[in-house]
Formats: sequence, structure tokens, C-alpha cells
Amino acid sequence: MKTVFGLVLLSSIVISSPTLAQEQSLNIVFPSANYQTSQEKIFFLGTAPPNGEVFINGKSITRSKAGHFAPSLPLQLGENLFTVRYQNQERQIKVTRKSSLPETPIGLAFAKDSLTPAADVAKLTGELICFSAIAPKDATVSVKVANQTIALLPQPTQAQLPSNLAALTGNNQPIVQSNVAKYEACTTINAAADVGQPQFELALNGKTITQPSTGKIQVLSPAQLQVAEVTVDAGVARTGPSTDYSRLTPLPKGTRATVTGKEGEWLRLDYGAWINSKETRILSGAVPPRTIIRSVGYRQLANATEIVFPLQVPVPVSVQQGDRFLTLTLHNTTAQTDIIRSVDNALISRLDWQQLPQGSVQYTFNLKRNQQWGYKLRYDGTSLVLSLRQPPEITNKRRQPLSGIKILLDPGHGGKESGASGPTGYLEKDLNLVVSKLLRDELVKRGATVVMTREDDKEVSLSDRQAIIDKEEPAIALSIHHNSLPDDGDAEKIKGFAAFWYHPQAHSLALFLHNYVVKKLKRPAYGVFWDNLALTRPASTPSVLLELGFMSNPDEFELVTNPEEQKKEASSIAQGIVEWFKSDR
Repeated sequence: MKTVFGLVLLSSIVISSPTLAQEQSLNIVFPSANYQTSQEKIFFLGTAPPNGEVFINGKSITRSKAGHFAPSLPLQLGENLFTVRYQNQERQIKVTRKSSLPETPIGLAFAKDSLTPAADVAKLTGELICFSAIAPKDATVSVKVANQTIALLPQPTQAQLPSNLAALTGNNQPIVQSNVAKYEACTTINAAADVGQPQFELALNGKTITQPSTGKIQVLSPAQLQVAEVTVDAGVARTGPSTDYSRLTPLPKGTRATVTGKEGEWLRLDYGAWINSKETRILSGAVPPRTIIRSVGYRQLANATEIVFPLQVPVPVSVQQGDRFLTLTLHNTTAQTDIIRSVDNALISRLDWQQLPQGSVQYTFNLKRNQQWGYKLRYDGTSLVLSLRQPPEITNKRRQPLSGIKILLDPGHGGKESGASGPTGYLEKDLNLVVSKLLRDELVKRGATVVMTREDDKEVSLSDRQAIIDKEEPAIALSIHHNSLPDDGDAEKIKGFAAFWYHPQAHSLALFLHNYVVKKLKRPAYGVFWDNLALTRPASTPSVLLELGFMSNPDEFELVTNPEEQKKEASSIAQGIVEWFKSDR
């Protein structure tokens, strides 16, 4: 299996170098001999000696000068058999395309795993509780819960949204879901109780079956809600109850919030976010946490300004960045503020605040420059501490344009995490390390101090890489990768240099490096993306992930594995960093 950015290893033959691989005969790296997908097409990635032709199901395919290929072929639902032939060599590949839509059951039955709630849920009294099932058309469907019998009615056609990866291939249009009969209804329960498992009933052609949902329902009294405390350094807050939902500002260790709902192992907190229960503990007997705030204090450190918010209890917090401002919102907080001391600070021109109608206090730091250099949040007892980093100083611009600047380089993947694969089987982890070392040398020539997350082929977890960034506090952090595509990507056509950012403080760097390298090396531009990636998420420094080219594109693979081109690329990125530091931000 593989995904974009090479986050999962392509099915491949592990070969140590592209040269060795090219001396082999017919080599198919992707897909594997028995592969499954839900996409309408798939690309074949591989290589063979450049003399002669390669045929797939009797049709000659286009190859690069070195003999690499990546044609995209359509798939029918079910089994698709492909014969790949080069001279007297032949490979059989079976690709099974599964439907991405739920199947309508045949006869008297509910579709498998279609009854919801599928996990245990907890709701407040009077809050909507919704039920759904997939059943044959013209069936009569109902559910019994808390002495209620609720009729589930067939719903109008709904569109199915593609995955987030579809934005990277341009195939992100919704799919109309027309062949499934989905039945839904909602109700409210006004008394707190453990309701248990809802019982679904299906009647069709004079016959009836009943089936319980796998999830139980609990109705919570607003007067008897639990309080959760975050037990990890940065609790992952999300917009919904699974990892499919978007991230919000992480919650510092010690944060407390009332639990207003549950779904499976996820807790809904009073300010609207969800958090996994494994990152919290329940405080027995605690009342819903709220606090007042009066003063705000400042502490000037060597490399940062700390702003201290004295609170009665640690409450949830949200951060929003923009050009020349950073806004911090304290939830479940009421202001009793009459005076705030201003300070003469290199970062902050003015602090504004306001009480929000929903019971939060918002602080806006108006900044003197567009570029921000990182921030950290922590609770020190019950006081929230926001640390804003000072700009780095270049100590000897004339002789070495990056003197005094610390830069972190993260060669993507390593060890068992091999990343993507090129048509020869050459692995992304090895290519990332080669280019990262070349880039390190170029940065050191220009006076920078360079920290590497790895310098050999070893596995470093994503959380460890993030921890290294937070500990080292470099001026900037760059994660070096080479790209690949989802199954339905057009690997023969899609190529180019790309940059990814998450926090606004990293946008300028991502955009500048992308445009600089594309222009300097006359490379195709894949684009600049906001993306929720582990190595773009660190807030302690501007963190950017670079995809230097597509290993899944035969021509670009030849380019990015060419030693001379790698040297040019490393030099170009290093000089782009120099120019970015010179620019007016």
C-alpha cells in the first residue's frame, strides 16, 4: 500500500540503488500481484531495460529514456487481470476494485455495520439523538429506545465526499450515492438515564427481523457532568469524535473542561472540541471549571517574551495567527480586568482584549512585524504561560549570510519506514537522506548551525521528530521528502516541486522556497499547500515540509536521483533560505 508523500511504503522489491535496479529485467514495483483499491483507475510503476517494448494486456506503453514506466489504467468493479510483458518475461497482476459505496442488502436484512450509533454515545438531556440504518428499498424500519418507537424514513440521495488526498490529484468532486436506501430519524430524551442498546426492526414482505445496534446510549444530566483533565503535554483537540476530524489548538497539560458528551473513546468538551479519553483523567466530584481573569503579566527572557495569564483553574485555550497578530482565547473565562500594563517590547506593539458573548475572553497581540518565529503554551500551576520567540539574529552577514542561524533538517522516513518508491524500487528514505546531507553541507558553508533528526538509516518516530524541533528551537525547520501519488493519480503527468505549511508563521517560508527553487532550477511547480502533517504542526518554529519531486513520475525520478541535479537542488534550497532571511517579512 502507498499514499501521497510516501507516508506508507509502496509494495516493492527493495533495491539499494537505482543503478543496480536498472540492470535487472522487468521489475514492477506497484501494484503488488494481488492488490485491492476503491479507485476507478490505477497506475503501474516499474522499469525494464530501455531497449525493446513493454506491453500491458497486449498494448505497448510509454517509457522514459531509462526505461521507467507509470501508465494509468481503468478499473472495473471486481477483479481486473493484467499481463505485463517484456520480451520473454511476463508478470500477472490482479487488481480488485471494491465499491466505495455501502452495499444494499438482499432480502430481509440490514446492511453490515450500518446501524448507528455503532459506538457507545452519551448526550445531554433534550439533545438530538439520531439513528440510521441501510436496508432494502420499500422496507419499513423503526427503532425502539427508552420506551419510544421511532419510525426511520428513507432519505433523499446524498453525495459521498472523496478523501482529503483527492485535493492533490484534482479529483475531488463528490460522488452521488444513488443505489443505497438509507433510513434515518432523530429523537430527544428528557430524563437522564442509561438507555442501553437501541433495538432496530425491519419489516419487508410480511416478514420482520430485529437487531440491536452495537452502541449503547447514555443520557447525561447537566447537573451531574464529569470534569476531565488533560494528562499529556499537548492534548489533541479535534472538531469531531475521531482522527478523521480536523485538529484544533492542542490543550496544554493540566487543562480542565466539562465533559458534555461521549462517542466511543472520545469526549466532547464544553467549549466544543473533542479529545481522546486516553489523553485525560476524570476528576471525581469536580464542578464545571470556570475562572475569572484580572491582570496579565510579562517576563522577558533571552530568546522569548513570556505572557502570563493568572487563572483560578486551567481552562481550554485556542490560538489563531495572522499577519501582524496572534489571538489567544481563554474559554470558560470571565474578565474582571480594569488595568493592563504595557511594555516596550521588540515583538508586541499593543495588546487588545474583549469579553466574548459565549463566555470566553479573547486577547489579540498586535505585532510589530509580519513574521512570527514560534510560540509555546503551558500551564504553570493554574497560570497559562504563552511564550513568543524573538527573531533570530544573523551575527556576520557579510562573510556568512546564515551565521548564528540554527536550522533543523529532517530527512523523511528511515529504518522500517521506507516511504515511497521509484520505478526501480529505490526507496524514498535513502534519497531523502542523500539530499538532506547535501543541503546540510550547503547551509554550513553559509554559516548556519544545522541539526539533523537522523544521519543514518534509522527509524525516528514522528513524535520524536516533533520533540527534537521543540527542544532545539531552530530558527526554521525543514522536512525533506520525495512525493508519490494515490492509486488514481496520473503518475506519467503529475510532477513538480511542492511545499507544505500548517501554521501561518510558516507560510512565507513555504511560498518563498517553492517559488525560488522552481524559478532557479526551472522545475515544474506542484504547488504550495496548507496541510495537517506531523512535521508541519510544530508551533515552536516555522516548520515546512518540502516534496522535492515525484518518485512515481518516471522522468522526474531520473532527475531527482541524478547526483549532479541533487547538488544543484541542495545549493538552490540553501540559497533560497539565505534570500528569505534577507527579505522584508
